[in-house]
Amino acid sequence: MSVTRLFIHGLESSSQGTKGAFFLEKYPDMIIEDFRGSLEERMKKLNKILIDKRDLILIGSSFGGLMAAIFTCNNEDKVKKLILLAPALNLKEFESYLEKRINIPVVIYHGKNDNVVPVAPVREIARKIFTSITYNVVDDDHPLRKTFKSFNWSELLNFQ
Repeated sequence: MSVTRLFIHGLESSSQGTKGAFFLEKYPDMIIEDFRGSLEERMKKLNKILIDKRDLILIGSSFGGLMAAIFTCNNEDKVKKLILLAPALNLKEFESYLEKRINIPVVIYHGKNDNVVPVAPVREIARKIFTSITYNVVDDDHPLRKTFKSFNWSELLNFQ
């Protein structure tokens, strides 16, 4: 099985940010694009990139986590695994997906000192929607500056 991996950066970041640069260096086959504009514009670009792809592992950071979650809610059959980093699931744009139940492996990392995306409401939303979830609250901030590179990415980015 050929897995396609894609990283979606946060609202004010880019493919050249810390996480994008890390993934580009370690996983040169990963799709790492720049997303700009409204959520609708960003989702349109994401859907276009992934239109003919299957067996996806999506990694989304903050607003990119919101995008990855929305894509998965609309295309669960295409996604094999979802990795979310401090995902902005508490935004009103995600409210229409709150009745969904997604049954794929989901791993979330969220800094307990996150002052941008609150841990408690996001954890509650994620545990309701994703039926196979591992929610990790780590000693870090919103961008996960201290812990991001220490995650076991080789294991996280594989799918058996």
